[in-house]
Amino acid sequence: MPKTFLILGALNAFLCIALGAFGAHGLKRILSTDMLAVYHTGVQYHFYHAFGILIIGLLLLHFPNSRLIPISGWLMIVGIILFSLSLYILSLTGIRGLGIITPFGGISFLTAWALLIYALWKEK
Repeated sequence: MPKTFLILGALNAFLCIALGAFGAHGLKRILSTDMLAVYHTGVQYHFYHAFGILIIGLLLLHFPNSRLIPISGWLMIVGIILFSLSLYILSLTGIRGLGIITPFGGISFLTAWALLIYALWKEK
């Protein structure tokens, strides 16, 4: 399980660099300032949680029997999909209805970190 999260974390960090560069160079002249800011918010939170997923992988090397730490990692991945992906699509298409999905991604992020805190506190 640690290897899975280390690979997913590294893959997501790679995607963040690619998406950030695409936003900075490819979308700068296409998107409005507001939509570019929305896009960059998606990249920013995606990056934070790519590192979070890497941390999950490292923690699982120390706590291989934890049931809660992997759940925290999966919640971060769900958060990336619901939060960041919805912001990417919103900024590129202008479909405002996607904004209803974004808070669920934020809740996934918050739940992931709270669960990680609890899991680490509980571990011996």
